[in-house]
This record gives sequence, structure tokens and C-alpha cells, in this order.
Amino acid sequence: MRNKTLFHSIAGGFGTALWFVSAQIFAQDMALSDILVPGEEWQLVAEGYQFTRAACADAEGNFYFTDLAKGTTINKISTEGKLSVFVENAPKLSGLKFGPDGRLFGCAQGGLKQIVAFDKLGKMSVIASDVEPNDLIVSRKGAIYFTESGKSQVTYIDPVGVKRVGDKGISQPSGLTLSPDQGTLVVSDHRGTNLWAFRIQPNGTLDAKEPYMTVWTPNGKPESSSDGMTTDGAGRYYVASAAGIQVFDPTGRLCGILTKPQDKFLANLGFAGPNLEYLCVTCSDKIYRRKTTAHGVLFFQKQGG
Repeated sequence: MRNKTLFHSIAGGFGTALWFVSAQIFAQDMALSDILVPGEEWQLVAEGYQFTRAACADAEGNFYFTDLAKGTTINKISTEGKLSVFVENAPKLSGLKFGPDGRLFGCAQGGLKQIVAFDKLGKMSVIASDVEPNDLIVSRKGAIYFTESGKSQVTYIDPVGVKRVGDKGISQPSGLTLSPDQGTLVVSDHRGTNLWAFRIQPNGTLDAKEPYMTVWTPNGKPESSSDGMTTDGAGRYYVASAAGIQVFDPTGRLCGILTKPQDKFLANLGFAGPNLEYLCVTCSDKIYRRKTTAHGVLFFQKQGG
């Protein structure tokens, strides 16, 4: 083991710059530079919104998002970058993910307090009521895990629709993701500095809670503003934060921090596009994407699917 200074090239809103982080880091096998493509920077793909959220992709790599401030539509960006509307009349949605049955599941806001699902024609059905969902993830078994930030709670709905408390005690649970083998659930804490890991039991329940990763905060601030999360096929964990997109290797070590495409709130992120090689982000009023060497994971698909 050895100490070293981590440095990498990052793309900001006005080009590429070097950014340095001095840290006591054990020998690093996965540097941020491993996923960066030389010459590739952030590309603006959609704008004119107020508060973009709910990043997710379908099996073809099309990207979906919402405008939480305006509500009413679920928007779709094709793998070629063409913008369209998937659902015209939807409630305000803060989280979206596809399930193994092909439906698009969402966290309904605006007083509805529901987990909802949309079929391929955009027809909405209610999965659970009397909840306060912020973000969600759906496993290949059809289990739904979602955060209830106001309750400091992670909630679980099993494949037959039974709802139960998965965990209590994270200050403000926000984004969440799975390991590629779906044996681990990771949850961000908007008010804290940890990413919390849970072991998923065969019946879907959670145990072995651990503050597995430490999110870096600028100027020693106590809150990381950690929000949406995603995972790539190599098992790296990505989290949107005040400092930028923080990337951790499967052992929980920081690979590096990729700067935000603009100096505004970064809410959600996910892989989409051809071969799921574009990291897409919802950054305040705009959607950006950046080509990487990494490839995303579609958790609703069977292993090898």
C-alpha cells in the first residue's frame, strides 16, 4: 500500500481543466482516467427546463427524465439524441426506473404520495399509496426499493406487492443503486457524507448496514448534497454531489471526482445511449451527456441479458 496524490482531467462548462485532490489513498486500481475518453467533454442535449430529475434508460439505451418543477410530461432522448415526449399527462415525478415487466416505475410527487407505473402506451397504474418517495430502483426480480427522505427511511416492495420498511436512520436518504450482481443496495445521504451499503437477502430484505463510502465535501462542509446514483458494469458507483460526480471502486475507494457540466444543482445521473456508454446527467435546467469507456447496467434485465 502507498499514499499518492490523485489528479485527473475534467471537463467543465468552459472546456477542460486540471483539478487536484490530495488524499491518503491506498494503491488505486481504478482511477477516474480509466473511464474518460480523450477529447470527449460534456455535450448539451436538452435545455429550457426548470428542475430536471428522474434519469433512467430503457433496454435500447434511450434516456428518460422529467422536469419536477413543471411536471406533466416524461421526456425521452433517443440514442441519436432526438428529444420527444413519452407520456403527456403524468404527475410530478422525482424518480424513474424500468422494471422487468417493461413498465416504467416512478415516484409521484405533488400531493399524490404514490409509487406508480406506466405501460408502453403511457397508461398509469398505482403500485403503492401513502408513501413519500424520492427515488427508486427496481431489481430483475421485480422488487422495488425507494427512499422516503422525510422519514429517514428506505422502503421495500416485494414482487407480489407487499410493502415493508427496509431501513430507518439515514439522515436524508436520497439516491440509490445496486451492485451489478444485485447482492448489494447502496443509498446516498443528502445531509451526510456517507454512502450506505446493505446486503440484500434472498427474500429481498436488507441487513449488514454499513457506511461503505465517504463522499468528499468542499471546504469541509458537513453536508455532501449527495443525490442520484448509478453503477457501471465494472462495479463502480457514481453519485451526484455538490462537489461533482464522485466515482468509487467496488471496494469503496474514491476513483476521482468529475466536475459538473455547469455550476448548478446536479440531481440525477445514469448511463444511456449506444452500448450504455454515455453518462447522462440532469443538471438543473439542462440535460448533458458525456461518452465514457464505461458501460451502464440495466438492473431490470436478467444476468447476461
